Amino acid sequence: MIRPYTQKPRYKSVSMLLLLLMFTTVSLTGCVQQEASPRASLPAKESKKKDSVTLVIGAYSVAKDALQLIIPAFQQEWKQQTGQSVEVQQSYEASGTQARSIAGGMEADVALFAMSGDVDKLVKAKLVSPQWQEQDRYGGMVTNSIVVIGTREHNPHQIKDWTDLTRADVDVLYPNPKTSGGAQWDINAIYGSGLQLAKKQGVDASDAPAYAKKLLADIHSRVISMDKSGRASMAAFEYGVGDAIVTYENELLARQKQGIHYEIVVPKHTIRIDNPIVVVDHYADKHGTREVAEAFVAFARSEKAQQIWVEAGFRAVNEQVAKAHAGQLVNPEELFTIEDMGGWEHVRETLYSKRGIWYQVLAGL
Repeated sequence: MIRPYTQKPRYKSVSMLLLLLMFTTVSLTGCVQQEASPRASLPAKESKKKDSVTLVIGAYSVAKDALQLIIPAFQQEWKQQTGQSVEVQQSYEASGTQARSIAGGMEADVALFAMSGDVDKLVKAKLVSPQWQEQDRYGGMVTNSIVVIGTREHNPHQIKDWTDLTRADVDVLYPNPKTSGGAQWDINAIYGSGLQLAKKQGVDASDAPAYAKKLLADIHSRVISMDKSGRASMAAFEYGVGDAIVTYENELLARQKQGIHYEIVVPKHTIRIDNPIVVVDHYADKHGTREVAEAFVAFARSEKAQQIWVEAGFRAVNEQVAKAHAGQLVNPEELFTIEDMGGWEHVRETLYSKRGIWYQVLAGL
């Protein structure tokens, strides 16, 4: 069974709680037990039954469609292997919002984010081991993608690269990097591409940041909407807002498979997106769910699950699945990574600190 995650009910007084318990005893409806999370109402050692276990997954919104297929496949496999049923409660938010929610007390056993920087929030909250990327051969990742430009059918504005998004006749969408991990990948792709272009054009290294900042500012001047998440931004584009959207490749590939006729423009320079998955150590140990949580993380990287990720438009981290689909994907001429930009710590300081380049662009500086 899959259920949305529900928070623990709060009562202002003991008398209110007693009245509620009396009401449910008389009515015998069992509604309170259905509404509340098993963990919210029982001690950890009592919440795990011999024949079933509850797993809470907190994920970024773009992963939702794939997980709706991956979770039932895992439940079936776990039942066959162990005889135990897994009840899964799910929560979906923009990546940064989801990370803050888990760090603030939403007791997820497993977390999937748009970027490793959101896992760092859980590390700082002492919920995840600082060595989380060293625990498997995938560096903690579950999928890859790239940042691309989506256009309307037949690409009516003939958009071919980032510089076309600076034109006065093109309205652009991307989400808000304050809440969306996907948006930070988008901004990184544009700014990083500016750095790459500056280098190619012989711009002095000391002037390259200003060159890249101008490209970002010029594109941002054409942005007409910044939504909370990558999924919300895509929904706005589907509704008819804008001429072009900066987004994950997987968002557009998934819609093409549904028969929606968007064009995918792969810029000459763009960034590889790496999406992490982690067991939230503190909560998994607290709830006694580490075994099933680790099994789910492993399953998410299995050939069966990775094939589902690919069908949802993602690029696989599983070597066999990635090799099988390599010829079906368009690769940019110059693909760079977050490490090529100095790593997440440097990028956060350079772009997203209070005096960073992104906030200078927002302020028109």
